[in-house]
Amino acid sequence: MTSLSGRCIVRTSVLHISHENLVDSKREEAFDLVRRYGDTPRPYQSPKKVDKRLRALESRRLIAPTVSRLPVHAEVNGKQVLNGKEDVGENADEEVDAVQEAIGNLGRWQIYVCLAISLVKFPIAWHQLAIVFMAPHQDYNCTSPAGVQTPDHCAANVSGVLADCTKWEYDRSTFTETIISQWNLVCSRTHYANIQQSVLMFGVLLGNIIFGNLADRYGRKMPLMVSVILQLASGIGCAVVPWFPALLLMKFFSALATGGTMVTSYVICMEIVGTQWRAAITVLYQIPFSLGHMSLAGLAFLFRHWRHLQIAITLPSVILLSYWYIVPESPRWLLAFGKQRAACKILQKGANINKIKNKDIPEMVRQHCLHQNSKRSHLDHKASFLDLFRTPNMRIKSLSIFFNWIVCGMGLFGMSQYIGQVGGNIFVNFTVSGAIQIPGNFVAWWAMNKLGRKITLICSNSIAGIAGLLLVVVSNDIEWLRLILVCTAIVGMSVSFTTVYLFSGELFPTVVRNIGVGTSSMCARIGSISAPFVVSLVSYGLLMTLLCS
Repeated sequence: MTSLSGRCIVRTSVLHISHENLVDSKREEAFDLVRRYGDTPRPYQSPKKVDKRLRALESRRLIAPTVSRLPVHAEVNGKQVLNGKEDVGENADEEVDAVQEAIGNLGRWQIYVCLAISLVKFPIAWHQLAIVFMAPHQDYNCTSPAGVQTPDHCAANVSGVLADCTKWEYDRSTFTETIISQWNLVCSRTHYANIQQSVLMFGVLLGNIIFGNLADRYGRKMPLMVSVILQLASGIGCAVVPWFPALLLMKFFSALATGGTMVTSYVICMEIVGTQWRAAITVLYQIPFSLGHMSLAGLAFLFRHWRHLQIAITLPSVILLSYWYIVPESPRWLLAFGKQRAACKILQKGANINKIKNKDIPEMVRQHCLHQNSKRSHLDHKASFLDLFRTPNMRIKSLSIFFNWIVCGMGLFGMSQYIGQVGGNIFVNFTVSGAIQIPGNFVAWWAMNKLGRKITLICSNSIAGIAGLLLVVVSNDIEWLRLILVCTAIVGMSVSFTTVYLFSGELFPTVVRNIGVGTSSMCARIGSISAPFVVSLVSYGLLMTLLCS
Protein backbone atom coordinates (compact mmCIF):
# COMPACT_ATOMS: atom_id res chain seq x y z
CA MET A 1 0.00 0.00 0.00
CA THR A 2 1.34 3.43 -0.85
CA SER A 3 0.13 6.97 -0.41
CA LEU A 4 1.67 9.57 -2.74
CA SER A 5 0.97 13.32 -2.71
CA GLY A 6 -2.33 12.77 -0.94
CA ARG A 7 -3.75 10.82 -3.89
CA CYS A 8 -5.14 7.30 -3.81
CA ILE A 9 -2.56 5.00 -5.41
CA VAL A 10 -3.55 1.34 -5.80
CA ARG A 11 -0.89 -1.34 -5.72
CA THR A 12 -1.91 -4.44 -7.66
CA SER A 13 -0.04 -6.79 -5.37
CA VAL A 14 -2.65 -6.18 -2.65
CA LEU A 15 -5.75 -6.78 -4.74
CA HIS A 16 -8.45 -8.69 -2.99
CA ILE A 17 -10.62 -10.83 -5.29
CA SER A 18 -14.10 -11.93 -4.25
CA HIS A 19 -14.79 -15.60 -3.55
CA GLU A 20 -16.67 -16.00 -6.84
CA ASN A 21 -13.52 -15.14 -8.79
CA LEU A 22 -10.72 -17.12 -7.17
CA VAL A 23 -10.27 -20.15 -4.97
CA ASP A 24 -7.63 -18.42 -2.88
CA SER A 25 -8.99 -15.21 -1.40
CA LYS A 26 -5.65 -13.95 -0.17
CA ARG A 27 -4.80 -10.45 -1.25
CA GLU A 28 -1.78 -11.48 -3.33
CA GLU A 29 -3.66 -14.04 -5.42
CA ALA A 30 -4.94 -11.73 -8.16
CA PHE A 31 -1.56 -10.16 -8.73
CA ASP A 32 0.00 -13.65 -8.65
CA LEU A 33 -2.30 -14.89 -11.41
CA VAL A 34 -1.69 -11.85 -13.58
CA ARG A 35 2.06 -12.05 -13.10
CA ARG A 36 2.44 -15.82 -13.44
CA TYR A 37 0.45 -16.08 -16.65
CA GLY A 38 2.59 -13.58 -18.45
CA ASP A 39 0.63 -10.31 -18.12
CA THR A 40 2.95 -8.63 -15.63
CA PRO A 41 1.48 -5.27 -14.57
CA ARG A 42 3.42 -2.18 -13.65
CA PRO A 43 3.98 -1.65 -9.91
CA TYR A 44 1.03 0.74 -9.64
CA GLN A 45 -2.13 0.58 -11.71
CA SER A 46 -5.69 1.71 -11.43
CA PRO A 47 -8.41 -0.82 -10.56
CA LYS A 48 -9.85 -0.35 -14.05
CA LYS A 49 -6.63 -1.47 -15.74
CA VAL A 50 -6.21 -4.44 -13.44
CA ASP A 51 -9.83 -5.39 -13.99
CA LYS A 52 -9.20 -5.32 -17.74
CA ARG A 53 -6.19 -7.62 -17.40
CA LEU A 54 -8.07 -10.07 -15.21
CA ARG A 55 -10.95 -10.19 -17.66
CA ALA A 56 -8.41 -11.05 -20.35
CA LEU A 57 -7.45 -14.02 -18.21
CA GLU A 58 -11.14 -14.95 -17.95
CA SER A 59 -11.35 -15.15 -21.71
CA ARG A 60 -8.56 -17.75 -21.58
CA ARG A 61 -10.47 -19.61 -18.87
CA LEU A 62 -7.60 -19.23 -16.41
CA ILE A 63 -9.81 -17.75 -13.69
CA ALA A 64 -13.51 -17.89 -13.00
CA PRO A 65 -15.77 -15.20 -14.50
CA THR A 66 -16.24 -12.05 -12.45
CA VAL A 67 -19.73 -11.41 -11.24
CA SER A 68 -19.13 -7.99 -9.81
CA ARG A 69 -16.62 -5.21 -9.95
CA LEU A 70 -13.37 -6.20 -8.27
CA PRO A 71 -13.18 -4.96 -4.69
CA VAL A 72 -9.82 -3.24 -4.43
CA HIS A 73 -7.94 -2.43 -1.26
CA ALA A 74 -6.12 0.87 -1.28
CA GLU A 75 -4.56 3.16 1.22
CA VAL A 76 -5.62 6.79 1.42
CA ASN A 77 -3.73 8.91 3.90
CA GLY A 78 -2.79 5.83 5.90
CA LYS A 79 -6.32 4.30 6.09
CA GLN A 80 -7.53 1.03 4.60
CA VAL A 81 -10.24 1.63 2.01
CA LEU A 82 -12.36 -0.92 0.14
CA ASN A 83 -13.96 0.69 -2.92
CA GLY A 84 -14.10 4.00 -1.13
CA LYS A 85 -15.22 2.56 2.21
CA GLU A 86 -13.02 2.06 5.22
CA ASP A 87 -12.15 -1.56 5.99
CA VAL A 88 -13.40 -1.84 9.53
CA GLY A 89 -13.42 -5.64 9.64
CA GLU A 90 -9.76 -6.16 10.38
CA ASN A 91 -10.02 -9.94 10.57
CA ALA A 92 -13.03 -10.40 8.35
CA ASP A 93 -11.15 -12.25 5.63
CA GLU A 94 -8.36 -13.68 7.73
CA GLU A 95 -7.92 -17.35 7.07
CA VAL A 96 -8.34 -19.63 10.06
CA ASP A 97 -5.78 -22.46 9.89
CA ALA A 98 -7.02 -24.81 12.57
CA VAL A 99 -4.06 -27.17 12.22
CA GLN A 100 -1.35 -24.59 12.85
CA GLU A 101 -3.40 -22.79 15.48
CA ALA A 102 -4.02 -26.01 17.40
CA ILE A 103 -0.61 -27.70 17.32
CA GLY A 104 1.77 -24.90 16.33
CA ASN A 105 4.18 -24.71 13.43
CA LEU A 106 6.69 -27.26 14.69
CA GLY A 107 6.65 -29.03 18.04
CA ARG A 108 7.59 -32.32 19.62
CA TRP A 109 4.59 -34.09 18.10
CA GLN A 110 5.48 -33.05 14.53
CA ILE A 111 9.12 -33.98 15.12
CA TYR A 112 8.18 -37.43 16.45
CA VAL A 113 5.90 -38.13 13.48
CA CYS A 114 8.38 -36.84 10.90
CA LEU A 115 11.21 -38.87 12.41
CA ALA A 116 9.08 -42.01 12.37
CA ILE A 117 7.99 -41.44 8.78
CA SER A 118 11.56 -40.69 7.70
CA LEU A 119 12.44 -44.35 8.31
CA VAL A 120 10.56 -45.19 5.12
CA LYS A 121 13.32 -43.43 3.15
CA PHE A 122 15.75 -46.25 3.97
CA PRO A 123 13.94 -48.97 1.96
CA ILE A 124 13.18 -46.38 -0.71
CA ALA A 125 16.92 -45.84 -1.20
CA TRP A 126 17.71 -49.55 -0.91
CA HIS A 127 15.22 -50.70 -3.52
CA GLN A 128 16.06 -47.96 -6.02
CA LEU A 129 19.86 -48.31 -5.78
CA ALA A 130 20.25 -52.05 -5.15
CA ILE A 131 21.02 -52.72 -8.81
CA VAL A 132 24.53 -51.38 -8.17
CA PHE A 133 25.28 -54.52 -6.11
CA MET A 134 22.77 -56.95 -7.63
CA ALA A 135 23.94 -56.39 -11.21
CA PRO A 136 27.50 -55.01 -10.92
CA HIS A 137 30.21 -55.14 -13.54
CA GLN A 138 31.45 -58.72 -13.50
CA ASP A 139 34.26 -60.32 -15.52
CA TYR A 140 33.46 -63.57 -17.30
CA ASN A 141 34.93 -66.12 -19.70
CA CYS A 142 33.26 -68.31 -22.28
CA THR A 143 33.35 -72.01 -21.30
CA SER A 144 31.12 -73.52 -23.97
CA PRO A 145 31.88 -74.11 -26.76
CA ALA A 146 35.58 -74.61 -26.15
CA GLY A 147 37.82 -72.76 -28.56
CA VAL A 148 39.60 -69.49 -29.21
CA GLN A 149 37.44 -66.78 -27.67
CA THR A 150 36.68 -63.41 -29.20
CA PRO A 151 37.77 -60.34 -27.20
CA ASP A 152 34.24 -59.80 -25.86
CA HIS A 153 33.97 -63.46 -24.72
CA CYS A 154 30.67 -63.80 -26.57
CA ALA A 155 31.82 -66.23 -29.25
CA ALA A 156 34.52 -68.85 -29.83
CA ASN A 157 36.35 -70.07 -32.93
CA VAL A 158 35.75 -73.81 -33.16
CA SER A 159 37.50 -75.51 -36.10
CA GLY A 160 37.39 -72.28 -38.11
CA VAL A 161 33.71 -71.69 -37.38
CA LEU A 162 32.63 -68.83 -35.12
CA ALA A 163 30.02 -70.10 -32.65
CA ASP A 164 28.12 -68.12 -30.00
CA CYS A 165 28.93 -68.93 -26.42
CA THR A 166 26.25 -70.67 -24.37
CA LYS A 167 27.95 -70.96 -20.99
CA TRP A 168 30.23 -68.63 -19.06
CA GLU A 169 32.37 -68.71 -15.98
CA TYR A 170 32.10 -65.59 -13.79
CA ASP A 171 34.47 -63.85 -11.43
CA ARG A 172 32.99 -64.53 -7.99
CA SER A 173 35.76 -62.98 -5.91
CA THR A 174 33.57 -60.03 -4.86
CA PHE A 175 30.00 -61.33 -5.28
CA THR A 176 29.12 -65.00 -5.03
CA GLU A 177 26.01 -64.62 -7.17
CA THR A 178 24.46 -61.71 -9.04
CA ILE A 179 21.48 -61.27 -11.31
CA ILE A 180 23.92 -61.29 -14.21
CA SER A 181 25.53 -64.61 -13.29
CA GLN A 182 22.22 -66.14 -12.23
CA TRP A 183 20.59 -65.73 -15.65
CA ASN A 184 23.64 -65.13 -17.89
CA LEU A 185 22.77 -61.52 -18.68
CA VAL A 186 25.85 -60.99 -20.86
CA CYS A 187 26.60 -60.51 -24.55
CA SER A 188 23.28 -60.37 -26.41
CA ARG A 189 21.36 -60.40 -23.09
CA THR A 190 23.23 -57.50 -21.47
CA HIS A 191 20.32 -55.09 -21.87
CA TYR A 192 18.07 -57.27 -19.70
CA ALA A 193 19.72 -55.96 -16.54
CA ASN A 194 19.01 -52.41 -17.70
CA ILE A 195 15.41 -53.38 -18.44
CA GLN A 196 15.05 -54.57 -14.86
CA GLN A 197 16.09 -51.17 -13.48
CA SER A 198 13.91 -49.30 -15.99
CA VAL A 199 10.92 -51.46 -15.02
CA LEU A 200 11.59 -50.52 -11.41
CA MET A 201 11.68 -46.79 -12.18
CA PHE A 202 8.54 -47.07 -14.31
CA GLY A 203 6.84 -48.78 -11.38
CA VAL A 204 7.88 -45.90 -9.11
CA LEU A 205 6.30 -43.50 -11.61
CA LEU A 206 3.00 -45.41 -11.63
CA GLY A 207 3.16 -45.79 -7.85
CA ASN A 208 3.38 -42.02 -7.45
CA ILE A 209 0.32 -41.57 -9.64
CA ILE A 210 -1.82 -44.43 -8.29
CA PHE A 211 -1.10 -43.96 -4.59
CA GLY A 212 -1.25 -40.19 -4.97
CA ASN A 213 -4.81 -40.49 -6.21
CA LEU A 214 -5.67 -43.03 -3.53
CA ALA A 215 -4.25 -40.70 -0.88
CA ASP A 216 -6.48 -37.88 -2.10
CA ARG A 217 -9.55 -40.10 -2.03
CA TYR A 218 -9.10 -42.40 0.97
CA GLY A 219 -6.70 -40.45 3.17
CA ARG A 220 -2.94 -40.53 3.57
CA LYS A 221 -2.56 -43.27 6.17
CA MET A 222 -4.36 -46.18 4.52
CA PRO A 223 -2.48 -45.96 1.16
CA LEU A 224 0.77 -45.67 3.13
CA MET A 225 0.01 -48.90 4.98
CA VAL A 226 -1.03 -50.67 1.77
CA SER A 227 2.21 -49.63 0.07
CA VAL A 228 4.29 -50.83 3.04
CA ILE A 229 2.60 -54.25 2.98
CA LEU A 230 2.99 -54.48 -0.81
CA GLN A 231 6.66 -53.53 -0.53
CA LEU A 232 7.21 -56.25 2.04
CA ALA A 233 5.40 -58.98 0.07
CA SER A 234 6.85 -58.14 -3.34
CA GLY A 235 10.36 -57.71 -1.92
CA ILE A 236 10.32 -61.22 -0.52
CA GLY A 237 8.87 -62.42 -3.84
CA CYS A 238 11.86 -60.94 -5.67
CA ALA A 239 14.21 -63.04 -3.55
CA VAL A 240 12.52 -66.40 -4.22
CA VAL A 241 11.37 -66.30 -7.85
CA PRO A 242 13.20 -68.81 -10.10
CA TRP A 243 12.65 -67.03 -13.44
CA PHE A 244 13.88 -63.68 -14.69
CA PRO A 245 10.46 -62.59 -16.09
CA ALA A 246 8.96 -63.31 -12.69
CA LEU A 247 11.67 -61.17 -11.12
CA LEU A 248 10.70 -58.30 -13.41
CA LEU A 249 7.08 -58.65 -12.32
CA MET A 250 7.98 -58.69 -8.63
CA LYS A 251 10.32 -55.71 -9.10
CA PHE A 252 7.46 -53.83 -10.74
CA PHE A 253 5.16 -54.42 -7.76
CA SER A 254 7.98 -53.50 -5.38
CA ALA A 255 8.47 -50.26 -7.32
CA LEU A 256 4.74 -49.49 -7.15
CA ALA A 257 4.98 -49.79 -3.38
CA THR A 258 8.14 -47.66 -3.28
CA GLY A 259 6.41 -44.92 -5.25
CA GLY A 260 3.46 -45.14 -2.89
CA THR A 261 5.54 -44.78 0.26
CA MET A 262 7.40 -41.84 -1.29
CA VAL A 263 4.37 -39.71 -2.08
CA THR A 264 2.17 -40.51 0.94
CA SER A 265 4.90 -40.16 3.58
CA TYR A 266 6.06 -36.80 2.23
CA VAL A 267 2.52 -35.42 2.09
CA ILE A 268 1.84 -36.37 5.72
CA CYS A 269 4.96 -34.52 6.86
CA MET A 270 4.12 -31.43 4.83
CA GLU A 271 0.56 -31.30 6.14
CA ILE A 272 1.38 -31.32 9.84
CA VAL A 273 4.19 -28.73 9.92
CA GLY A 274 3.83 -24.98 9.54
CA THR A 275 4.42 -23.31 6.20
CA GLN A 276 7.64 -21.61 7.29
CA TRP A 277 9.16 -25.00 8.20
CA ARG A 278 8.21 -26.88 5.03
CA ALA A 279 11.30 -25.85 3.06
CA ALA A 280 13.55 -26.95 5.91
CA ILE A 281 11.69 -30.24 6.36
CA THR A 282 11.92 -30.89 2.60
CA VAL A 283 15.70 -30.54 2.75
CA LEU A 284 16.13 -32.51 5.99
CA TYR A 285 13.78 -35.20 4.67
CA GLN A 286 16.48 -36.13 2.12
CA ILE A 287 19.02 -37.03 4.82
CA PRO A 288 17.48 -40.48 5.61
CA PHE A 289 17.70 -41.27 1.89
CA SER A 290 21.42 -40.48 1.99
CA LEU A 291 21.81 -42.63 5.11
CA GLY A 292 20.00 -45.43 3.28
CA HIS A 293 22.38 -44.90 0.37
CA MET A 294 25.36 -45.35 2.70
CA SER A 295 23.95 -48.31 4.63
CA LEU A 296 23.20 -50.20 1.41
CA ALA A 297 26.95 -50.60 0.88
CA GLY A 298 27.24 -52.17 4.35
CA LEU A 299 24.41 -54.59 3.67
CA ALA A 300 25.91 -55.54 0.30
CA PHE A 301 29.28 -56.12 1.99
CA LEU A 302 27.66 -58.54 4.45
CA PHE A 303 25.40 -60.28 1.93
CA ARG A 304 27.30 -61.07 -1.28
CA HIS A 305 24.51 -63.19 -2.82
CA TRP A 306 21.88 -61.03 -4.51
CA ARG A 307 18.98 -63.06 -3.07
CA HIS A 308 20.30 -62.64 0.46
CA LEU A 309 20.76 -58.91 -0.16
CA GLN A 310 17.19 -58.67 -1.46
CA ILE A 311 15.86 -60.22 1.75
CA ALA A 312 18.09 -57.93 3.83
CA ILE A 313 16.66 -54.77 2.26
CA THR A 314 13.07 -56.06 2.47
CA LEU A 315 12.68 -57.44 6.00
CA PRO A 316 13.22 -54.07 7.77
CA SER A 317 9.90 -53.01 6.26
CA VAL A 318 8.29 -55.15 8.97
CA ILE A 319 9.13 -52.32 11.37
CA LEU A 320 7.11 -49.94 9.23
CA LEU A 321 3.94 -51.89 10.01
CA SER A 322 3.99 -50.06 13.33
CA TYR A 323 2.88 -46.96 11.39
CA TRP A 324 -0.68 -48.17 11.92
CA TYR A 325 -0.32 -47.18 15.57
CA ILE A 326 2.28 -44.39 15.31
CA VAL A 327 1.44 -42.31 12.24
CA PRO A 328 -1.81 -40.32 12.39
CA GLU A 329 -4.13 -39.55 9.52
CA SER A 330 -3.50 -36.12 8.05
CA PRO A 331 -5.71 -33.65 9.93
CA ARG A 332 -5.85 -31.44 6.84
CA TRP A 333 -7.30 -34.29 4.78
CA LEU A 334 -9.84 -35.02 7.51
CA LEU A 335 -10.92 -31.37 7.57
CA ALA A 336 -11.10 -31.22 3.77
CA PHE A 337 -13.50 -34.17 3.78
CA GLY A 338 -15.63 -32.91 6.66
CA LYS A 339 -14.42 -35.41 9.27
CA GLN A 340 -14.20 -32.82 12.00
CA ARG A 341 -14.49 -35.14 15.00
CA ALA A 342 -11.54 -37.31 13.89
CA ALA A 343 -9.52 -34.18 13.09
CA CYS A 344 -10.23 -32.72 16.53
CA LYS A 345 -9.07 -35.92 18.20
CA ILE A 346 -5.73 -35.91 16.35
CA LEU A 347 -5.19 -32.18 16.84
CA GLN A 348 -5.94 -32.47 20.55
CA LYS A 349 -3.35 -35.25 20.90
CA GLY A 350 -0.78 -33.16 19.05
CA ALA A 351 -1.55 -30.10 21.16
CA ASN A 352 -1.15 -32.11 24.38
CA ILE A 353 2.25 -33.47 23.32
CA ASN A 354 3.35 -30.00 22.21
CA LYS A 355 2.07 -28.63 25.54
CA ILE A 356 -0.19 -26.12 23.86
CA LYS A 357 -3.05 -25.24 26.19
CA ASN A 358 -6.05 -22.91 26.32
CA LYS A 359 -7.06 -23.68 22.74
CA ASP A 360 -10.69 -24.32 21.82
CA ILE A 361 -9.86 -26.82 19.08
CA PRO A 362 -13.48 -27.73 18.15
CA GLU A 363 -14.29 -24.05 17.65
CA MET A 364 -11.14 -23.50 15.58
CA VAL A 365 -12.03 -26.50 13.43
CA ARG A 366 -15.56 -25.14 12.93
CA GLN A 367 -14.23 -21.72 11.89
CA HIS A 368 -11.70 -23.36 9.57
CA CYS A 369 -14.37 -25.41 7.81
CA LEU A 370 -16.67 -22.39 7.45
CA HIS A 371 -13.84 -20.40 5.91
CA GLN A 372 -12.91 -23.19 3.51
CA ASN A 373 -16.52 -23.63 2.42
CA SER A 374 -16.81 -19.92 1.70
CA LYS A 375 -13.79 -20.16 -0.61
CA ARG A 376 -15.12 -23.00 -2.74
CA SER A 377 -16.03 -22.26 -6.34
CA HIS A 378 -16.31 -24.06 -9.64
CA LEU A 379 -12.70 -23.05 -10.34
CA ASP A 380 -11.65 -26.03 -8.21
CA HIS A 381 -12.55 -28.34 -11.08
CA LYS A 382 -11.34 -26.28 -14.04
CA ALA A 383 -7.56 -26.44 -13.73
CA SER A 384 -6.05 -28.84 -16.27
CA PHE A 385 -2.74 -29.96 -17.70
CA LEU A 386 -3.25 -27.66 -20.70
CA ASP A 387 -3.10 -24.62 -18.41
CA LEU A 388 0.63 -25.26 -18.09
CA PHE A 389 1.05 -24.37 -21.76
CA ARG A 390 -1.77 -21.91 -22.38
CA THR A 391 0.40 -18.77 -22.47
CA PRO A 392 3.96 -18.19 -23.78
CA ASN A 393 5.22 -17.33 -20.32
CA MET A 394 3.84 -20.53 -18.80
CA ARG A 395 5.08 -22.64 -21.72
CA ILE A 396 8.65 -21.45 -21.21
CA LYS A 397 8.51 -22.01 -17.46
CA SER A 398 6.86 -25.42 -17.71
CA LEU A 399 9.17 -26.80 -20.39
CA SER A 400 12.27 -25.49 -18.58
CA ILE A 401 11.22 -27.07 -15.29
CA PHE A 402 10.25 -30.37 -16.94
CA PHE A 403 13.61 -30.59 -18.71
CA ASN A 404 15.40 -29.87 -15.44
CA TRP A 405 13.56 -32.72 -13.73
CA ILE A 406 14.50 -35.12 -16.53
CA VAL A 407 18.16 -34.13 -16.16
CA CYS A 408 17.99 -34.55 -12.37
CA GLY A 409 16.47 -38.02 -12.61
CA MET A 410 18.90 -39.19 -15.28
CA GLY A 411 21.95 -37.58 -13.68
CA LEU A 412 21.40 -38.65 -10.06
CA PHE A 413 20.45 -42.28 -10.70
CA GLY A 414 22.79 -42.59 -13.67
CA MET A 415 25.81 -41.41 -11.69
CA SER A 416 24.80 -43.52 -8.67
CA GLN A 417 24.76 -46.58 -10.90
CA TYR A 418 27.93 -45.60 -12.77
CA ILE A 419 29.93 -45.41 -9.55
CA GLY A 420 30.06 -49.22 -9.59
CA GLN A 421 32.16 -49.01 -12.75
CA VAL A 422 34.64 -46.35 -11.58
CA GLY A 423 37.13 -48.87 -10.27
CA GLY A 424 38.58 -49.48 -6.84
CA ASN A 425 36.54 -50.80 -3.93
CA ILE A 426 32.87 -50.63 -4.89
CA PHE A 427 31.72 -50.64 -1.26
CA VAL A 428 33.93 -47.71 -0.26
CA ASN A 429 33.03 -45.76 -3.40
CA PHE A 430 29.33 -46.21 -2.84
CA THR A 431 29.55 -45.27 0.84
CA VAL A 432 31.47 -42.09 0.06
CA SER A 433 28.99 -41.07 -2.64
CA GLY A 434 26.17 -41.36 -0.12
CA ALA A 435 28.00 -39.68 2.74
CA ILE A 436 28.85 -36.51 0.83
CA GLN A 437 25.17 -35.98 -0.01
CA ILE A 438 24.44 -35.21 3.65
CA PRO A 439 26.50 -31.99 3.77
CA GLY A 440 25.21 -31.36 0.27
CA ASN A 441 21.69 -31.15 1.68
CA PHE A 442 22.73 -28.44 4.13
CA VAL A 443 24.59 -26.61 1.37
CA ALA A 444 21.38 -26.68 -0.66
CA TRP A 445 19.43 -25.25 2.27
CA TRP A 446 21.97 -22.45 2.79
CA ALA A 447 22.31 -21.66 -0.91
CA MET A 448 18.57 -21.48 -1.54
CA ASN A 449 18.14 -19.03 1.32
CA LYS A 450 21.27 -17.00 0.57
CA LEU A 451 21.50 -17.08 -3.24
CA GLY A 452 17.94 -17.90 -4.21
CA ARG A 453 16.45 -20.87 -6.03
CA LYS A 454 17.46 -19.89 -9.56
CA ILE A 455 21.17 -19.27 -8.92
CA THR A 456 21.41 -22.41 -6.77
CA LEU A 457 19.83 -24.49 -9.53
CA ILE A 458 22.13 -23.08 -12.21
CA CYS A 459 25.27 -23.55 -10.11
CA SER A 460 24.45 -27.11 -9.02
CA ASN A 461 23.64 -28.21 -12.57
CA SER A 462 26.83 -26.57 -13.86
CA ILE A 463 28.99 -28.29 -11.23
CA ALA A 464 27.47 -31.69 -12.06
CA GLY A 465 27.86 -31.07 -15.80
CA ILE A 466 31.50 -29.99 -15.54
CA ALA A 467 32.33 -33.01 -13.37
CA GLY A 468 30.64 -35.27 -15.90
CA LEU A 469 32.57 -33.77 -18.80
CA LEU A 470 35.88 -34.16 -16.97
CA LEU A 471 35.14 -37.87 -16.55
CA VAL A 472 35.43 -38.16 -20.32
CA VAL A 473 39.04 -36.99 -20.40
CA VAL A 474 40.38 -38.44 -17.12
CA SER A 475 42.17 -41.74 -17.57
CA ASN A 476 40.59 -44.89 -16.14
CA ASP A 477 43.85 -45.57 -14.29
CA ILE A 478 43.38 -42.52 -12.03
CA GLU A 479 40.66 -44.11 -9.95
CA TRP A 480 40.77 -41.63 -7.05
CA LEU A 481 40.23 -38.66 -9.34
CA ARG A 482 37.37 -40.36 -11.17
CA LEU A 483 35.75 -41.15 -7.81
CA ILE A 484 35.99 -37.49 -6.77
CA LEU A 485 34.41 -36.39 -10.05
CA VAL A 486 31.56 -38.88 -9.77
CA CYS A 487 30.88 -37.88 -6.16
CA THR A 488 30.96 -34.20 -7.13
CA ALA A 489 28.43 -34.87 -9.88
CA ILE A 490 26.19 -36.77 -7.45
CA VAL A 491 26.28 -33.92 -4.92
CA GLY A 492 25.49 -31.42 -7.68
CA MET A 493 22.55 -33.49 -8.84
CA SER A 494 21.22 -33.99 -5.29
CA VAL A 495 21.37 -30.24 -4.62
CA SER A 496 19.68 -29.62 -7.95
CA PHE A 497 16.97 -32.17 -7.14
CA THR A 498 16.16 -30.53 -3.82
CA THR A 499 16.20 -27.04 -5.33
CA VAL A 500 14.06 -27.83 -8.36
CA TYR A 501 11.46 -29.48 -6.13
CA LEU A 502 10.97 -26.35 -4.06
CA PHE A 503 11.38 -24.05 -7.07
CA SER A 504 8.63 -25.88 -8.95
CA GLY A 505 6.17 -25.49 -6.11
CA GLU A 506 6.85 -21.77 -5.96
CA LEU A 507 6.97 -21.15 -9.71
CA PHE A 508 3.67 -22.71 -10.72
CA PRO A 509 0.52 -20.68 -9.97
CA THR A 510 -1.72 -21.86 -7.17
CA VAL A 511 -4.47 -23.08 -9.49
CA VAL A 512 -2.15 -25.48 -11.37
CA ARG A 513 0.52 -26.13 -8.72
CA ASN A 514 -0.43 -29.75 -7.99
CA ILE A 515 -0.64 -30.56 -11.70
CA GLY A 516 2.69 -28.86 -12.39
CA VAL A 517 4.62 -30.53 -9.58
CA GLY A 518 3.04 -33.92 -10.35
CA THR A 519 3.99 -33.67 -14.02
CA SER A 520 7.50 -32.60 -13.02
CA SER A 521 7.89 -35.69 -10.86
CA MET A 522 6.82 -37.82 -13.82
CA CYS A 523 9.55 -36.19 -15.91
CA ALA A 524 12.13 -37.15 -13.27
CA ARG A 525 11.01 -40.78 -13.55
CA ILE A 526 11.40 -40.60 -17.32
CA GLY A 527 15.00 -39.55 -16.77
CA SER A 528 15.62 -42.31 -14.23
CA ILE A 529 14.04 -44.91 -16.55
CA SER A 530 16.56 -44.02 -19.27
CA ALA A 531 19.53 -43.78 -16.85
CA PRO A 532 20.56 -47.50 -16.95
CA PHE A 533 20.72 -47.48 -20.75
CA VAL A 534 22.70 -44.24 -20.73
CA VAL A 535 25.18 -45.75 -18.28
CA SER A 536 25.56 -48.82 -20.49
CA LEU A 537 26.82 -46.60 -23.31
CA VAL A 538 30.14 -46.35 -21.49
CA SER A 539 30.93 -49.88 -22.65
CA TYR A 540 30.75 -48.63 -26.22
CA GLY A 541 33.08 -45.72 -25.51
CA LEU A 542 30.34 -43.11 -25.85
CA LEU A 543 30.18 -39.91 -23.85
CA MET A 544 27.61 -40.93 -21.28
CA THR A 545 28.49 -38.10 -18.95
CA LEU A 546 27.56 -35.46 -21.51
CA LEU A 547 23.93 -36.01 -20.57
CA CYS A 548 24.63 -34.72 -17.06
CA SER A 549 25.42 -31.30 -18.49
